[in-house]
Amino acid sequence: MTGERLDDIAGAMMSKGQGLLAADESTATIARRFDTIGLASTETSRRDYREMLFRASDAMKPCISGVILYEETLFQKAEDGTPLVDLIRAASAVPGIKVDLGAKPMAGFPGETLTEGLDGLPDRLARYYEAGARFAKWRGVIAISETLPSPGAVKANAQALARYSALCQAAGLVPIVEPEVLMDGTPGDHSIARSEEVTEATLRIVFEELASQRVALEGMILKPSMVIDGKNARKAKVDEVAERTVGVLKRTVPAAVPGIAFLSGGQSTEEATAHLSTMVSGFTLPWTLTFSYGRALQAEAIAAWKGKQENIAAGQRAFTHRARLCSLAALGGWRRELELAA
Repeated sequence: MTGERLDDIAGAMMSKGQGLLAADESTATIARRFDTIGLASTETSRRDYREMLFRASDAMKPCISGVILYEETLFQKAEDGTPLVDLIRAASAVPGIKVDLGAKPMAGFPGETLTEGLDGLPDRLARYYEAGARFAKWRGVIAISETLPSPGAVKANAQALARYSALCQAAGLVPIVEPEVLMDGTPGDHSIARSEEVTEATLRIVFEELASQRVALEGMILKPSMVIDGKNARKAKVDEVAERTVGVLKRTVPAAVPGIAFLSGGQSTEEATAHLSTMVSGFTLPWTLTFSYGRALQAEAIAAWKGKQENIAAGQRAFTHRARLCSLAALGGWRRELELAA
């Protein structure tokens, strides 16, 4: 990290060719992932898994500029007593923390949600800063169908994102603003054109609310979903996804924002990587484009590790391979044939 100024922290997180590791899975989410390898989710097994990732120096140092943590992990120590936050710092990455308390059904808006967690947030942010976090993340969930989202739900989520961002900056943390337009809405067969329409409208309102809350754009990072078809719709070609996504960003995101770190949002690992690389290589843009992937960075590592001590090196190799491919995508240099060159 280059300093304690918000724009310095954001700049370090948006270093060229590096991206964010989203290791902020809730206890329930990581339990489902561990189920795929027959591993019980305990405080120890969760620590061991994340320690394996953070000690993969060939992945972390060249490819990862920041790590989003779950609250449990922020305060955990490695098996040898080293705080996990210190492992992240030793890899020259910035530790961060997910601070929202989840998307809950929004009263009066069937099928839509509002993310909670503003109550008591200033006190939590102070505690997280003291523990070493220098950025935070809040996810707003935008349902999509032919009739959703409603303007009221989009505005309420945008207001929450903006208020959270202002509180973060007051506490010395860079806010990651994550308005996710769901790929798997109901019925999930929406077109890429519908995704483009909803994403553009959402981002317009988000930036209106950020302005109203006096959020310094130079000290924040946007984490949007890409413009893609619904889960049950046809798959648009990579070039079309890139063109539509970049078009939306150009029309809605001010140039003062230092970087955009995409979520993978239900895409396959290869799809998320290909889309990012095409955007970076094909367009001249005012912001750094990079990744903020969770499952898309970790799935292969979990499968190789299998929860066994003797497989730590294999898990780290799988993580390193995927991190390097994502890093290449953030430079616009990913190629499909590299997928098999593990």
